[in-house]
Order: sequence, then structure tokens, then C-alpha cells
Amino acid sequence: MKIVVIKNNLKDGLSAIGRIAGENLQLPILKNVLLETLENKIVLTATNLEIAIKFAVSGKVIENGSAAVPVGILSNIISSIPSERLNVESKKGVVEIKTDNYQAVVNSSPSDEFPLIPKIKNNENYLELESGALKEAISQVTAASQFSELRPELNCVFMEYSVDNLRMAATDSSRLAEKNLSGSQFSSTIPEPFSFLLPIPSSQELSRILGDEGKVRIYHDENQVLFKTEQWELFSRLLEGAFPDYKQIVPKKYGAEITVSREEFINSLKLSGIFSVKNNEIRIKILENKKALEISSSDQSVGENSYLLPARIEGSAKEICFNWKYLSDGLRAAKSEEIFFGVNDDNKPSIIKSPKDASYFYIVMPILKA
Repeated sequence: MKIVVIKNNLKDGLSAIGRIAGENLQLPILKNVLLETLENKIVLTATNLEIAIKFAVSGKVIENGSAAVPVGILSNIISSIPSERLNVESKKGVVEIKTDNYQAVVNSSPSDEFPLIPKIKNNENYLELESGALKEAISQVTAASQFSELRPELNCVFMEYSVDNLRMAATDSSRLAEKNLSGSQFSSTIPEPFSFLLPIPSSQELSRILGDEGKVRIYHDENQVLFKTEQWELFSRLLEGAFPDYKQIVPKKYGAEITVSREEFINSLKLSGIFSVKNNEIRIKILENKKALEISSSDQSVGENSYLLPARIEGSAKEICFNWKYLSDGLRAAKSEEIFFGVNDDNKPSIIKSPKDASYFYIVMPILKA
């Protein structure tokens, strides 16, 4: 293999794939990035056997070939090299990197030792949508996720497709978020409805690599899924099992309906959190005049504080305790200047959503008082 490539192009590719390559005592080859030429394209591939990413880098292919190179060493070299134009050549057991004033010889492994990336059996039917829309949707629902060894079936983003809707949801059992994309936001050649569970690590990598422009296609079969753009492909294994049927816990009426500034609500929670040492617990109370919320917290070892948050309020509710970080995550995920906050008594879930956007909601359980 012999190629000429611009430093920043190679750097961007390594940045996109590098996080999933790492230490593996059983399979040291997984610490490598596969550098190869395919159809006059330069392609970087990394995998941890659960996720694989292929990233195409523009450059000049002089001679076809491939080699597996330690991703950490290659990334450090490319980040530090001052020259913009790099000459890269693979020889027996090594890869040479040359510029006008620099030369490195990096030990490499044969490309046939690198794991084969599985292929989707059905590569004709796909779902296509804007990259930015998918990126935002995944970001919004993963706000309610948290890795758990006790309930591995929750370590995922649930995706469900029907002819006129793409639904995504995630939960850690203390909170849940749902995002819906209407049929006008995607096109599809898939004839039947489908659903799958995308592991949280895969959804995080997908959200990180997705751009704001362009289209992304989704292909899937029984055990795996492929997200594909013109520049990259992300392959992931799918989780087995069923996502919880949560429809019955979504509140349909509220003891109090509150409309409040999103940014000020976030700031008030951050301030209250300073005094919330135990379980991130803060208290929310509706004032009698129904023109403000009192958000407070206290701890014997720290002190106490309270914040009066102006709000428009209909109805009433008892003082309720929440994990302030869970509330803040939901508020940051909702994309509007004002937020609807529907609360009930302290044993029922509350909801956060935008008054102008019915496509997203975030449910959070209160902290039960002893």
C-alpha cells in the first residue's frame, strides 16, 4: 500500500474511529486500526467486536494494500506532525510515514489478522433521514439513560419504525425519554414495521460521529444494525430482549401545570445542587400565590439555600423532592425557551416537555420521602 494523504483528513478519521479501539488482553489486534485502500479510497476501520466503524479519508492512492497499525501510536504521530502532506507506505511488518523533514517506521500486523466486519444480510431495504435529526433525537432520549449492570435490558435506545413514525426511547427506571420523528422527516424502502434495541455505547458513538448535515441510512437484520453515510459506516450488534411497555406510566393529567423559563430553571437547580449532598435531593414547593416555585436544599454539613423561580401555575401539588441532576438532564434535552413541567404527588411521575413541541417528553420519578 502506498498513499498520499492530508494530515487533517487522516486526523479526522482517526478521531472518528479511535475511541472504540483500545486495550484487549485476549485480542491485541483490536488495539489497531485497519488502514486499507478500497476502490481508490483510503478507509480506516476500528472495532471492539460490539461496534465497528469504517471511515473514508480522501487522498491519493498510488498502490493498493492494507495494514493494521496501533491506533494510539498512529494518532500521536498524526497529531504532532507539523507537515500537512503525508506519504504512507506499508511494507512487510511495518508502515512508513514520511514528510519533508520527518520519518517514522511503525510496526504493523497483517490485515488478515484483523477481525472481519459482519455484513447486513438485507442491504436493499433501508430507512433514510437527516443526520442532524437523528443526532438530536438520540441525544434527547439518552438524557434518560444510565448504564446499569443490574438491569442490562435498559442499557439501550429503543427504536421502533412504522410507516408514518420513528419512535425512540430510553430509560434507567428512574426517568424515561421519548422522541418521535414523523413520516415527513424520513423516507423508507422497508415494507414492514420493525423495532430494535441499540446498546447505549453504540448510541453514544453514533451521536458523536453524526454530523448536522447530510443524510444517514439505517439498515438492519435480526441481530445487527448498520448506520451509513457517504463518508462512514457504523455497525453495531443489537441487544436481545424487550423494551419495557411504558405507555401506562406516562402521566395524562397533573396536579399542577407549570410553565417556566428553561434556562432559569436549570440555573436554580444548579444553585440548589450545591447544598444537596445526599442523593442530589432538592425540594420543589408551589407558593400559595401560584406565581413562583420555591426550590430549596439543605444539608447539616453544608448549610441551606432556596431560590424563588417565577412561573405560571395552574393547580396545586404537595412539596415534592427530586434528584436535581435528573431534572437538569431533562431540561437540557428539551429544546425551547419555556418548559412545561407537569407535577403530581410524590409517588407519581412528573413530565418535562416543550409547550410547542409534542414530539418529545421526559418523565422523571420523584424521590419518595421516608
